[in-house]
Amino acid sequence: MKSNLLPDDDAAELQQIAGCEMIDLLLPDMNGLLRGKRITRDALEKVYANGVCLPMSLIATDITGNTVEETGLGYDIGDEDRICRPVPGTLKIVPWQSRPMAQVLLSMEDGKGGMFAANPREVLRRVVERFAEKGLTPVVAVELEFYLLDAQLDTSGHPLTSINPSTGERNKTTQVYYMEDLNDYQAFTDAVTEACRAQHIPADTAVAEYAPGQFEINLKHRKDALLACDDAILLKRAIKAIASDQGLLASFMAKPFVDQAGSGMHVHVSVLDKDGNNLFACTPERPNDALRHAVAGLQAASTDCMLVFAPHANSYRRFVLNAFVPLNDCWGFNNRTVAMRIPHSDEANTRIEHRIAGADANPYLVTAAVLAGILQGLETKADPGPPVVGNAYEQTETRELFWRDTIRDFMASDFVAKNFGSDFRHIYGQQKLKEMRSFYREVTTLEIDWYLRQV
Repeated sequence: MKSNLLPDDDAAELQQIAGCEMIDLLLPDMNGLLRGKRITRDALEKVYANGVCLPMSLIATDITGNTVEETGLGYDIGDEDRICRPVPGTLKIVPWQSRPMAQVLLSMEDGKGGMFAANPREVLRRVVERFAEKGLTPVVAVELEFYLLDAQLDTSGHPLTSINPSTGERNKTTQVYYMEDLNDYQAFTDAVTEACRAQHIPADTAVAEYAPGQFEINLKHRKDALLACDDAILLKRAIKAIASDQGLLASFMAKPFVDQAGSGMHVHVSVLDKDGNNLFACTPERPNDALRHAVAGLQAASTDCMLVFAPHANSYRRFVLNAFVPLNDCWGFNNRTVAMRIPHSDEANTRIEHRIAGADANPYLVTAAVLAGILQGLETKADPGPPVVGNAYEQTETRELFWRDTIRDFMASDFVAKNFGSDFRHIYGQQKLKEMRSFYREVTTLEIDWYLRQV
């Protein structure tokens, strides 16, 4: 029976899930982890009518799931609940579960009649609104790299590459874009394809990447940046769940192996004017002013927003020489050694591929930072300098990145406060500062190896 309390699209989707018993209510936090509740089918209408209460502190829990008191969202306010409501149009089947289930994304309110400003999806929505006020529409697509690993760690607790399901041997070789790797893991890629089709996630390309067991799945572009990021966050959930069902571990960790490629999140963006024309449409021989200004805006924002692009301790392991990872903020056409790449395309489809972020970052926040940088560049009409031709690693100065520095830069950033709000800057900054302090309190095995007997 169709519910009058659900939006038409969600009601129609629910009708297609015969015998649906349970629904997962999903709230993406600042780290991009999905938190929430599982409810029975008969409780869903009440959630649409009245929302569901979740602790406000959930948005900014650290990577281990603990409340970060320094954010002011914990004991200081009595760990208050806030109303969370379903995001219309996001109710979908969960096809990998053994019984009929659905899921829906939530958005958190602020208790004053508005939306909680530090909610990552809300941060992005406000940036997109600023484009709309100028008659502009960002077109966004997200690419995600990840590893398929052995579900069991080695005896020292480190990850192992997976056992190839075709050969029965552990993956050791690197065969970038190798079709046999896709064939060997066809059971996995087919299951992901089916899940994406069932959930209306527009995934269209899978490739074997530059390391054993590393893959990339690309999403089609959207004229709605929020939907593009919903796609990314839900694709990650599907990939992890399907890998687990097949006895594998899917990891979006930025650098799981010291001697192998890291995993990135590449965000493709073009901008349409009110008539639907691409502002960036141009040729490599004659790059237009809008494209150049947008790139310059991204360059100016890169230091302030690096904590968004590289949010974790491990994120900084990825920035190494000759690994197709940007080591500064240069740009160029059809060049994978730069930070802001203009992919090969026809003139009308010219776009910027932002290559700095790791796959461990939050897609809502990464996209918000990219779009805010582009908008600032269009407004200030800054100059990005000439595009790099050839190997950028040999022609430009390498930027050395440290987690402590990026936290400091973020927390002092006027750009972040202006574009994402001072509350978000405080909460996210304190979350990362707490994670960093906790991380550096630990004594690592490397320290024992280096110092226990030697000093």
